[in-house]
Amino acid sequence: MPLKIFLSILFFCLLSLTLIGRTPATEPRQKAFIKELTATTSSTHILLFGTLENSFNPEMIDTLHSGIPLRFSFFVELYRKAEKWPGEQVLVRNFQHILTYDTLKENYRITLEEDNNRIVSYKSLTEAEKVINEINGARVVQLNQLLPDNTYKLKIRAEIHQKTLPLSLHNALPFLSWWDVETDWQSIEFKF
Repeated sequence: MPLKIFLSILFFCLLSLTLIGRTPATEPRQKAFIKELTATTSSTHILLFGTLENSFNPEMIDTLHSGIPLRFSFFVELYRKAEKWPGEQVLVRNFQHILTYDTLKENYRITLEEDNNRIVSYKSLTEAEKVINEINGARVVQLNQLLPDNTYKLKIRAEIHQKTLPLSLHNALPFLSWWDVETDWQSIEFKF
């Protein structure tokens, strides 16, 4: 019984701090979206480029600085188009960009899952924001999996989230949604 009381008090304290710390917004936050979406080929793959916009807010940055990683998930779908038929799904793929802040070294680390989990570090939050928001040559599909002289439609969307709250509070407060930042699907068509 004391644990339930403690969790109830903790919940109301967190809720109160959240509501007290908020000020009315003068203008609504713009929705996140993907822009400059481009697909090109390398000698072996279709490569994807694009930029995520309006992805950060002050609460996210505060949470990042408290030691909780930010996860940007990208979802990619590829369809082969056919006249008078629904598109045939060729591929479903997802990958993440994970941003962490090292308080001792005072630097930002980004793990780029689509690039063999390559880790890059930056001293500046501005530089880190730029890199985590970029899709820079992500390999989508091998060229030998595509049929020549066909039209393809590539779709992508992004979700920004963090799954872990401090002290495993996500188990005690599963209904709390810190950020529901999600883009609409963006798509491009190309002929191969």
